[in-house]
Amino acid sequence: MLSITPSLSLHTNPTSSFFFFFPTTSRPNPTGRFTVRSSSSLQEIDKSSEPSSDGRDLGSELYASVPFPAIKAAKRVVLVRHGQSTWNEEGRIQGSSNFSVLTKKGEAQAETSRQMLIDDAFDVCFSSPLTRSKRTAEIIWARREVEIITEAELREIDLYSFQGLLKHEGKAKFGASFRQWQVDAPNFNIDGHYPVRELWARARSCWNKILAHEGRSVLVVAHNAVNQALVATAMGLGTEYFRVLLQSNCGVSVLDFTPRIEGGSPFICLNRLNQTPNSPVAAGSSGGRKASNRIILVCHGSTQTNTEAGFSFDGDQTMNMLGAIQSQKVAELLLDLKISSIVRSTKKACVETAMAISRVQEAADCLGADCVPRYVEMKHIENLDVEHILKQSKKDSSGIPPLQLSWLSWFEDPVLSAVWDQSEKAWQNLLNELADEAEPGKIVVVVGDPAIHIALMGHCLNLTKDWLGSFHLDAGSVSVIDFPDGPAGRGVIRCINYTAHLGRWSVPITKSTADDEEF
Repeated sequence: MLSITPSLSLHTNPTSSFFFFFPTTSRPNPTGRFTVRSSSSLQEIDKSSEPSSDGRDLGSELYASVPFPAIKAAKRVVLVRHGQSTWNEEGRIQGSSNFSVLTKKGEAQAETSRQMLIDDAFDVCFSSPLTRSKRTAEIIWARREVEIITEAELREIDLYSFQGLLKHEGKAKFGASFRQWQVDAPNFNIDGHYPVRELWARARSCWNKILAHEGRSVLVVAHNAVNQALVATAMGLGTEYFRVLLQSNCGVSVLDFTPRIEGGSPFICLNRLNQTPNSPVAAGSSGGRKASNRIILVCHGSTQTNTEAGFSFDGDQTMNMLGAIQSQKVAELLLDLKISSIVRSTKKACVETAMAISRVQEAADCLGADCVPRYVEMKHIENLDVEHILKQSKKDSSGIPPLQLSWLSWFEDPVLSAVWDQSEKAWQNLLNELADEAEPGKIVVVVGDPAIHIALMGHCLNLTKDWLGSFHLDAGSVSVIDFPDGPAGRGVIRCINYTAHLGRWSVPITKSTADDEEF
C-alpha cells in the first residue's frame, strides 16, 4: 500500500547530495532582461535599458555594494518567514507596521517549523522586532537558553502610506501608483521613497551583522520581502528579482557561506529555497498572482555512483534501493497534481524515476486522488543528457568525491560552456512544451540529473554559467517554477531542493559543526 502523506522529518542522516559550488565572475547579460551581477557581491556590471518613472535609468538607482566580509569558518544561515498573520488572512498590506499577530494557523505553522528544526544545533537566532516575526521565532527557538537577538533592519519592507490598506483600497486610493507596485516594484515610488531599493540596501547591511557573529549555524526569522532581499543580495541579484524567489509563511531557505583560502568575500551557495510546512505543489499564488503554468524539476533517485566515495563515469546506471524509495516518494508527492506530461532524459535512473511517477498518476482513481485514471504523456529530450559533455574533460575524474562542494568547478571552462549551451536548448524545448494553448494550466514534470536542473534554473533566472556553483540539489529533490503570466512571461521560483517528502530519508536543514566539520 502506498503512503500518500509525506513526512516532514528532516533530521536523519543526509542522503546523496549534489552540491555545485565554485568561484564566480561577472558576465554581461546579452538579453537585457535582467541585470547580471557577481554571485558573491552586488557589484553591478550592466544597466537596465528601462528608464525609471522619474526618467532616470533604473541601474543608476540600484544599490551597489562592496563584497561580503571575510569569514574564518563555514557558516550556514537558515531563513524562516513568520507564520500566517491576521493581516495576511485579511489581505491587508502590512509593510513594517506592527498591528498584526499570528493566527491560529500561523501558530500551527510555526510549531511545524519548530518540529522540522528541533534537532538542529543553532548557535544564535536573529529576529525582526515585529510581533508576528518575534512570536514565530519564540515558538521555533523554544527552550534554547541563548537569547534571541532582535535586529531592527530585519523588519518588513517599509510601504509608508500603503500600510494598513486592504488591497482593493490601495488600488482605489492610489491608482497608477498601486499598479506600478504590482508590475514594476523596483521603480515604485511612494511618499518620496523607493521601498524595494531601500529594502535591498537594508538587507545587504543585515548580512554584515549576521556574518560578523561567531556562530556557524544561524537562524534568522523575518518576513516575506526582507527574506527575498536577503536571498537575492547574498546571490548578487538586484531589485528586479523581487517577487521571483518566493517566501511562503514559515518557508525555510538555507544559504551556505564558505571562506576562501585567500580571504575576501566568501563563496555563497543557495542550499534550498522556500521549504514549506505544507506541500510545495499545493495550489497557491506566485508573486501575488495565480500560477497558470508550471515546470517541476525532479532529480532522479540515487545510483551507486553518487552514493560511493569516488566520482566516475561508469556508464548508464540504474537506481539503487535508496533511489527507488526516493522516486516513489516523489511520485506520492505529485499525486495531488494532474500532470500533463513527463519529460525525461534517456539515462536509466531518469527513466525509472519517470516511470514511478507515471504509474502513480495512472493509479489516481484507485488511490482516491481522482475519479478516473490519468494518462500521462511520456517524452524524452536528448538535450537533457549532459554526462557525455562532462566526459569530454581531459582531467582524471576517478578521485573526485561526488559529494564534494566544488566538484563541478573541477571541469574546464569549455566543458561547462558546452553544458550551459546545451541546457539553453533544453530550456527552450521545455517552454515550447509548456506553451500549448489547447491545454491551459499545463504542468510539465522534468526528470533529469542535478547538473542539468541547476542550469535550467539559471536560464529561468536569466543568469550565466558562472552561477552553476550557486545552487545545491539533492537526489530525489523537487524544485518548482511557476509561470503566472504564461510561458512567455517570467518564471517565478516557488521552491528549490525541496526534500521533506522523502520522510526519514530527507536531508537535514542543518548539519553538525563538531570538530570544525565542513557543511
